[in-house]
Amino acid sequence: MVGLKKHNFTKFFILIGVLSFFYLPILSLMIFSFNDSRSLTSWSGFSLQWYQALFENREMMTAITTTITIALVSTFVATVMGTLAAIGISKSRRLIKELVLSVNNFPILNPEIVTAIGLMLLYSSLNIEKGFMTMLLAHIIFSTPYVILSVLPRLRRLDPDIAEAALDLGATPLQALWKVIVPMITPGIISGALIAFTMSFDDFVISYFVSGNGVKNISILVYTMSKRINPTINALSTILVVIITIVLLVVNLYPYITKKEIKEAE
Repeated sequence: MVGLKKHNFTKFFILIGVLSFFYLPILSLMIFSFNDSRSLTSWSGFSLQWYQALFENREMMTAITTTITIALVSTFVATVMGTLAAIGISKSRRLIKELVLSVNNFPILNPEIVTAIGLMLLYSSLNIEKGFMTMLLAHIIFSTPYVILSVLPRLRRLDPDIAEAALDLGATPLQALWKVIVPMITPGIISGALIAFTMSFDDFVISYFVSGNGVKNISILVYTMSKRINPTINALSTILVVIITIVLLVVNLYPYITKKEIKEAE
């Protein structure tokens, strides 16, 4: 019994150590975003001046707007394209399916720097001026494979007779897709959309190589500001952490709340 308690204490200590290693730097960043001085190591008092400076910084607000716009648009397009592609792959013959999946895995397995240079050379060879649209297209390209891989497992568990039954009952192929197939694979679609949004929002390497004409997202802006102390980065990071935490809580608690309401209604 004593040995078991000691073993459990050791596992608990290791768990606390791992969590501290991952989250203490983020917690420190959030605390010093309210620091009254520019120091990132010594506390001199509570202040909201860096949040005020963040919202007054036109360059940073432009970067935030660009990042959110590209992330939302690329997520929407990649989710639609990836879902339709996954449905098409699931209905294909085995040889075609394996071939398409192998091609789909290239952007995921390739280092980002390879994809970035490839896209940069493609735009240059086609004489496409780099800017907002080239960054948006690049984000759609590298996000779509993740959506496909998220939706396919749901499609594999889907009973093919359900769609055929809908067609037999008079539904058109589009109605069968929208009213039967899509609702049953919605969790996979949501997972793919969240991954696509995160990948787009966080991307630096590919964005850096395909952007131009002063177009910057948050990652590029932070990189250009990293060589000098700027506490507004802490304020921006704190806001992002809070937003992501709220989104994760909503996504994880919503199914639980929905199930609880259904049980109460029954």
